[in-house]
Amino acid sequence: MHYLSNSEFDAITQLMRSCGQSVPQLAQQSFQVYEKGRQDYVTDVDRALDQQLTEQFTTLFPADRVITEENSDSWQAFLSDATRLWLIDPLDGTDDFIQGAHYYALMAGLLVQHQPIAGWIYAPMFDHLYFGGSEFGIFEKIGDHPPQPLQPQTPAPPSEQFCPILLGHKDQKRFGSAIQQHIPAARFDCVGSFGLKVMQVLTGQAGLYIYLNGRVKLWDTTGPLAIAQAAGLMCCDLSGEPLRFTPDRMNLQTLAHQQPILIGWPGYLEALLPQIQAAVLSASTYSPS
Repeated sequence: MHYLSNSEFDAITQLMRSCGQSVPQLAQQSFQVYEKGRQDYVTDVDRALDQQLTEQFTTLFPADRVITEENSDSWQAFLSDATRLWLIDPLDGTDDFIQGAHYYALMAGLLVQHQPIAGWIYAPMFDHLYFGGSEFGIFEKIGDHPPQPLQPQTPAPPSEQFCPILLGHKDQKRFGSAIQQHIPAARFDCVGSFGLKVMQVLTGQAGLYIYLNGRVKLWDTTGPLAIAQAAGLMCCDLSGEPLRFTPDRMNLQTLAHQQPILIGWPGYLEALLPQIQAAVLSASTYSPS
């Protein structure tokens, strides 16, 4: 079954880049920052992009429902009887954007019957678009060059000397020491955007991305996981169970995932999952939450 035509797929690809190209210039100008929750910030750039992407996706797909991060009224569509949902994050990695760093992205993903089908991740500071899904394969577009197939790069297997892992700053603070005790070769790295972290795993810069702090939302995960799964990455929780996008696995107030999230190459997860489980258990037992 085909969920998108070639022309629709191409239209989204053009839309994501065209919406994102103005962001680096906006980052150099004055913009307002608002605190919408504890250590959770939004800018008026996020909100403007949110409105622009909502209008464009609604025009392209009038029969579908569109859920965006900055329009909380749209979140109720997740519990509707809609088969197709578009999940939009207008600026994934807002903290990086605020601080003048480069690792933020515009993201869109298609969820069909609670399955991630296709995704787009555009990094404005690099003019680099990653996109694809199970129907089309995976691609990248850099600058004005035509899209090219994206070949996933498998990193060297984990060893006693080599084990690159992506772990966010909050998770490093709580779980980093315990993971290092159980996996002495672990070396942690972190970039701002959830989607760009997943792309670092896909391109072989890390073997595994671990996300444990329970704040990641549907608009953060739908697009990146559609691309990751199409590339052959494993997407599971701490028990090794596949990630679910069904209402029983979500916080229905915030649309945050209730499962911890591990995204990585099969060889890394098969080798490291027992040690990660033990590390998280020990840190959860002996460290303050």
